[in-house]
Amino acid sequence: MEGIMSYKVQILVTFILLMVIFGLNSLSKRAIRRFGKISAIDMNNRKIIFYLSNLFFYGLAVIVITLIWGVNLQEFSVFISSFLAIVGIGFVAQWSILSNLTASVILFFSHPLRLGDRVRVMDKDFDWTGKVEDISGFYLFMRTDDGRKISIPTNLVIQKGIEILHPDEEVKKLEN
Repeated sequence: MEGIMSYKVQILVTFILLMVIFGLNSLSKRAIRRFGKISAIDMNNRKIIFYLSNLFFYGLAVIVITLIWGVNLQEFSVFISSFLAIVGIGFVAQWSILSNLTASVILFFSHPLRLGDRVRVMDKDFDWTGKVEDISGFYLFMRTDDGRKISIPTNLVIQKGIEILHPDEEVKKLEN
């Protein structure tokens, strides 16, 4: 009889945990959506943040559920550390993917760059000045003044620096 009660409690706690995780995930999506609208961020860019939010909350749920259902903590910690070591090796091998995703998150939350802005990429080797057409999880797409369409990895946008030109500077350039 005692074993059945423990399963009932485990099922109840798991159900409550899932409701809390879904609720927190829903609240975070609302906050991201609201922040995106206030900051005039494109929906495609918000999708990246939604994906990372889902990954965080559902990963947390899996970890807590395995602990609720009595997985041995020592064996679980060995499994998690092994998994993280494999993931770490994969990210070191593909560091540019991780740095581009991180740069996209930084661009989303704290960079004043927006779609439609006229920008100049601060690079000594290239003179790229143009209009931002799209910012994805990995690239910033812009159309240069001479009509070329170029893509710049988001981690380079943060490393190189971007000068956001004012609309009156665009008018001055067109007058010359």
